[in-house]
Amino acid sequence: MLIELLDKKQKGMMGIMEQHQLSDQSKKFIDDLRLYLFSSGKNDQEINEIAEELEVHLIEAEMHGKSLEQIVGASPKEYMMNISNEMKADYKVWAKYIPLIVMGTMSFLILGDLLQGPLSYSLLQIIGTILFSMMFIGGVFMTFRYVASNRVSRVKEFLIMLLPVLISMIFFVGLLAVDSFYKTPTIDFNWLGSIVIGFIVFSFVVLFSIWSKTAVMLVILIALHLPTFILSFTSFGEEVRLIIGMAITYLLIGIYLFFEFKKLKRKKVTDNE
Repeated sequence: MLIELLDKKQKGMMGIMEQHQLSDQSKKFIDDLRLYLFSSGKNDQEINEIAEELEVHLIEAEMHGKSLEQIVGASPKEYMMNISNEMKADYKVWAKYIPLIVMGTMSFLILGDLLQGPLSYSLLQIIGTILFSMMFIGGVFMTFRYVASNRVSRVKEFLIMLLPVLISMIFFVGLLAVDSFYKTPTIDFNWLGSIVIGFIVFSFVVLFSIWSKTAVMLVILIALHLPTFILSFTSFGEEVRLIIGMAITYLLIGIYLFFEFKKLKRKKVTDNE
C-alpha cells in the first residue's frame, strides 16, 4: 500500500514537472551549456545526459520559486568550467570534425576551380588550405565557448562570431599573395583526373549533408558557384556578371536561411506544446 502511494506521488510529481515550462533564462542557460561543452570537445551522449539532469533540476527549483542564480551561482562561466573540468575530453569529436572541416573547405575550392578548367595546386596552397581549416575550426570553437559562458548582447555576439571568419580570410588572402611570389612544387591534373576528384568531392558534400541532416553546405556550394557558371555563358560584361552573380548568391542563401529559420521556429513551438 505504501509503495503504491509513493508510486502515485512520484507519477504526480512527474506530471506536474512535464506541465511546467522552463523560463527563457533557464532554457538559454542549458543551450549555452551544451554549446560550451561541445566546443570543449566533450562527448555528445554525456552532454545530453548532463543537460537533461540540469533541466529536471531547474524545473524543480523554479517550481519552488528559486531563480537560476540560486542554482548555478552568480557566475555561469565558473559553473560551466567546473562541469567541463569534471568531464573527460572526447578526442573522437576532434578527430571527427577536423577532417570534415578540412574536406569541406577543400571541396569549395576544388569545385569552384573545376568550373574554370583542369585542377592545378601548389604545395603551399594545399598545406595552407589545411592550416586555414584548422585555424578556422579552432577559432569557431573558441568563440563558441566565449559566447556561451559570457553574457553579451546580440550585436557583440555577432561581431565576436565574425572574428574567426575575418582572421581566417585574412590568412587565406595572405596565403594567395605569398603563393604568387614564392613558387613551390605544383601538382597538375588532366581533365580526367580533375573530373574524378570533382566527383569524389561532390559525393563527399552530398554524403555529409545526409549525415548531418542539413543541406547548408550543399546550398552554399551551389549558391557560390552555380550562378557564376551559368552567367559565364551569357554576353554580359565581367563586372555585370560579378554583380548579378553576387546578388543571386546572397538571394539563394537568404532564401534557404529564411525557410530554415521558419522550420526551426515551428519546431520550437511544437516542442513547447
